[in-house]
Amino acid sequence: MIDITLQNFETELLAGSVEQPVLLDIWAPWCGPCRTLGPMLEALEVAYEGRFTLAKLNADEVPEIASQLSQAFGVRSIPFCVMFMGGQPVDGFVGALPESQIRAFLDKHLPSADELVAAQDVEEAEALLAQGDTDSALARLQDALDADPKNETARFDLVKALIERGQLEAAQAAFEPVAALATDKITPHQRFAALGLWLAAALAARSADPAALQAAIAANKRDFDARYLLAQTHAARGDFPTAMDELLEIVMRDKAWNEQAARKLYVALLEVLTKPVPKAAATKEAAGKLQLTGHAVAAHSDPVIEQYRRKLSMALF
Repeated sequence: MIDITLQNFETELLAGSVEQPVLLDIWAPWCGPCRTLGPMLEALEVAYEGRFTLAKLNADEVPEIASQLSQAFGVRSIPFCVMFMGGQPVDGFVGALPESQIRAFLDKHLPSADELVAAQDVEEAEALLAQGDTDSALARLQDALDADPKNETARFDLVKALIERGQLEAAQAAFEPVAALATDKITPHQRFAALGLWLAAALAARSADPAALQAAIAANKRDFDARYLLAQTHAARGDFPTAMDELLEIVMRDKAWNEQAARKLYVALLEVLTKPVPKAAATKEAAGKLQLTGHAVAAHSDPVIEQYRRKLSMALF
């Protein structure tokens, strides 16, 4: 438990909630219900074993923060509790609620113990991938999925790493539980749709003869079947720019060919290459002041990706 003041508001509450959810209890010494709620929250912090941090703010001593939050949520009484996550207030409740209702509130927002384990495994796996230790990373990602099968980041990273290693049967098995999501082109599942197309390309490329395909294209530049399969072979070995160059040739010559298969695979490869947009206030540095609504965070711009986005746009329009 921590006490919030004007001096530590940014570091302990805003920046602190980037690392771990923080439940802020706004109270006052003269408030009877506050004296009932306070010990209950302290006991729950212990019972939840580190899944959240309890912070307390004396409304009489720090009225600036208490009034700002009260106005933002339209609340006029205390005790008033606000959940902070990622440097932002996300939800709250008023009054000395029964323990069962407070637990329901906490469970709505807090990750389970298994989800925390999985998130830690994913973080370690991504560090291992960056170091080139793919074997250890794959083991960590599998551990993450064993702990939390719904962890989409773990599954995406696992399937992607398996495709990159050419372990396509294992990639298929790992992808199967989310195969239905691959038909959903709407965020957040468009990355799975892209992953599915890349996996399909890698599987198709296993029986391809690149030399024969190149010869067929040289004889007939409009042999789109050969060009598409050649693009798939490039994508299968991770040469995405060359794959997209071949796909772009199809798009420029016949946008509608095979139900826009070339455009769809081109966009999928861009999606696989693009890093996910970071969440708002996803760093301590971003949690510099109280913001009651999230703000957009721009993804890091990769010049190669942007170049190929422009090429596709020019070909289509």
